[in-house]
Amino acid sequence: MHDLEHKKKVSIMGAIMAAMLFAALNQTIIGTALPHIITDLGGLEYFSWIFTAYILAASVPAVIIGRLSDIYGRKPFMLLGIGIFIVGSLLSGLATDIIQLIIFRIIQGVGGGAIMATAFTAVGDLFPPRERGRWQGMLGASFGLASVFGPTLGGYIVDHWHWQWVFWVFMPVGLIAFAMILVMFPSVPKRQGYTIDYLGSGLLMTAVIPLLLAFSWAGQRYPWQSVEIVGLFVAALVSLVFFIVSQRQVRHPILPLHLFRNSVFTVSNLIVFVMGAGMFGSLLYMPLFLQGVMGISATISGSMMMPMTLSLVIASILGGQAITRSGRYRNLAFFGMAVTAVGMYLLSTLTAHSAIGVTLAYIVIVGLGLGIGMPVFGLTVQNAVDHGHLGVATATGQLFRQLGGTIGVALFGTLMANQMHDNLASKLQQLGDPKALDGMPKQLLDHLEDPQLLLNPGKLAELAQHLPAEKQSLLAQIIDAMRSALNTGLEHVFLAGAIAMSFAVVMVFFLKEVPLRTTMHK
Repeated sequence: MHDLEHKKKVSIMGAIMAAMLFAALNQTIIGTALPHIITDLGGLEYFSWIFTAYILAASVPAVIIGRLSDIYGRKPFMLLGIGIFIVGSLLSGLATDIIQLIIFRIIQGVGGGAIMATAFTAVGDLFPPRERGRWQGMLGASFGLASVFGPTLGGYIVDHWHWQWVFWVFMPVGLIAFAMILVMFPSVPKRQGYTIDYLGSGLLMTAVIPLLLAFSWAGQRYPWQSVEIVGLFVAALVSLVFFIVSQRQVRHPILPLHLFRNSVFTVSNLIVFVMGAGMFGSLLYMPLFLQGVMGISATISGSMMMPMTLSLVIASILGGQAITRSGRYRNLAFFGMAVTAVGMYLLSTLTAHSAIGVTLAYIVIVGLGLGIGMPVFGLTVQNAVDHGHLGVATATGQLFRQLGGTIGVALFGTLMANQMHDNLASKLQQLGDPKALDGMPKQLLDHLEDPQLLLNPGKLAELAQHLPAEKQSLLAQIIDAMRSALNTGLEHVFLAGAIAMSFAVVMVFFLKEVPLRTTMHK
C-alpha cells in the first residue's frame, strides 16, 4: 500500500480517522454520563466494571486481530470491528440493568479493540516511520477531538434527555466510517504459508482474563487473601507459563516472543503499561470529583474537561510534527511524561473550595503532557520491528496500555473506597453523639459511602424536605462529611496517578534512541 499516490493515502487516512472518531466518541461520551447511568440502573459496586468490561474485551482480541491482520490485511478486520461496535452501541442503549450494560459493553469492546488495533497499524502500512509521527499525532488528535465533544455532549444528554442516547447519538458516524473504509481502503492478498495459532490465542485469553478479574474483585468483592482471588492469580500464572511454552514451540506464534528481546519494544510497552494505569486510573474519576466534591452539574463538568482535551489535541499534533521533523522521540517522551506527572500531582491538591480557574489550569497541564507523550510509544514500537510484525507489535502496545488502565482503575477504585471509608468514619465521630443519626432517613444512612448520592441533588433535597427543622443542620453536616470523605479518597487516587507517571518518567531513561527510518522496511 505504500506505493499508492499521496492523495490516495490522505483519503484513506480520512476514512481511518472517521472510524477512530466513531469508536473514540463512544468511549469519551460515557464518562460524564456514568454517574447518572448508575443512579438509574443501580449497581454502584459495578461502577468500574462498565469501564473494565470494555477494556477487557478490547485488549486480548486486539493482539489476536493484530496478528491476523498481518496475514490477511487490515481492511476486513476494520470493517468487522466497526460492525461489532455498532451492534454493541445499539444494545448498550437498550440495557435495563447494570449486568446487561456490562455484557453489551463487552461487545462494544471487541469492536473497539479491532478498530484501534487496525487503525494505528494501517498508518505503518502507508508511511515510513519518519512520516508516521505526523499521522500518529493526527490520530491522537482525532481521539482528542472526540474527547472535546464527548464529555460535554454526554453531560448535556443525561441532563436533558435519556442516557440511552449516549450510546446511540453517534451511530450514524459509524455507518459513514464503515462505508468509507469499504470503498476506499485497498484489499491485500493473504500472506501465504501462515497458520493461525489457536492454542496460543486461547492461552493468552486464559492468562489475561483471570488476572484482570483478580485485580477488579480484590479488596471489593473478595479479600485479597481469599481463595477466589488467590485462585485467579494462580490460574493466570499457570496459563501464562503454558502460553510462553506454546509460543516457543509453534512456527507462527500469536505473539512472537523474540519481539521482547528488542529493548525498545519492551521498554516502550512497560512505559505504556504504567502510563495506562496512571492515566485511566486517575482521569476516570475526574468527573466524579467535579460533580461529587465540587457539586458541579454533569453538563458543566463535561465542559470543564474540554480544555484538557483541547490542549491534548494541540499537543498531540505539534508533538507528531516535531517527531517527523527531527526523527527523534526520547526527549519528547520524557517531557510529556514529566508534565503529566506534575499535572496529576496538582490535581491531588484540589478541594471542594478550589477556584474553577485553578482546577481548569491543572486539568490543562495533564492534557498537554498526555498529548505530547501518548503518540510517541506506538511509533517507537513500529520503528523497532519488521513490517511483517507491524500489526501484532502495535496491538501488543495497545494490550499493555489497556492492561495498565484496567489494573489502575481497579486498584485506584479500592484505594478511593478505603480512604473514603476511613475519613467518613472519622468525620461522623466528630459530629458528636452517634445516636443523633438514629432519626435520619434510612435512604441516607444506607448510602453514606455511596458517592452517587452526592451526584443527585434532587434526592438530597427530597431527604431534606421530610426532616424536622432540628435535623436540617445535622443533614448539612453529614453531606459535608461525605463530600470531604470523597475528596480525600480522590486526592489519594490522583496522587497515585502522579506516582505512576513518575515511574514512567524514570523508565524513559532506559528507552534507547533509534533514529526513525525513512524507508518502510528495516
